[in-house]
Amino acid sequence: MNAFTLESEVALITGGGSGLGLGIARCFTAAGAKVILVGRNGETLQAACAGIGPSSAWVAHDIARLHDAESLVAQATKLFDQPPGILVNNAGNHLKKSALATSPEEFDTIMRTHVAAGHALTSAALPEMLERGRGSILFIASMASYLGVPNVFAYSAAKTAVLGMVRALASEVSGRGVRVNAIAPGWIESPMSRQAMSGDPQREKKILDRTFLGHFGQPEDVGWAATYLCSPAAKFVTGTTLIVDGGASIGF
Repeated sequence: MNAFTLESEVALITGGGSGLGLGIARCFTAAGAKVILVGRNGETLQAACAGIGPSSAWVAHDIARLHDAESLVAQATKLFDQPPGILVNNAGNHLKKSALATSPEEFDTIMRTHVAAGHALTSAALPEMLERGRGSILFIASMASYLGVPNVFAYSAAKTAVLGMVRALASEVSGRGVRVNAIAPGWIESPMSRQAMSGDPQREKKILDRTFLGHFGQPEDVGWAATYLCSPAAKFVTGTTLIVDGGASIGF
């Protein structure tokens, strides 16, 4: 038995058209899964699927429309005639502002995308997993879940909330065969990380100086960690957050 296989699995990945989501999708398909990429830009998703091949499909959808989560899961189920057994809550947005500069509306937008949408989509996908007695739900946390990072107040709040959701949800559903985990990526080459560091060379230098491996990670570094957590190799792992950061979180 290949303990790291995802053969016969269907994975629904939000924010799957680029960055971490696309890296996860590529690794999942290499492990045998079929993937459904979700995002707001149909052209980006179509291009991503063209690069992955026939084991992929896409749905243009805004996860911030919380009440449409059930219809998204139903649509995804029809694509491969199988409900998703893996859900990756990866989609996110970023706001480079201090606490005082962040408006209530901006704060709500960040929390809605990272926290409320993750809850809504999980609630939509979970019943089928519980009925089958197996499934894997993966959230994407952040270094901002652990470290005090200036000028990303709303993002830090949202990503810290992810840790609590993982623990609480795992305590509720793990006994019924559904595992819940998270990955906290360090600084990975992606459109969002480039946005966060744009015009701020001192921030980039500070990140690299505290990352013991001395370079930024690649989306596939997170992708292979996700493959492990969603595979039979991690069948006794639930309620945890795997840090994939090149040593940044222990940096001096």
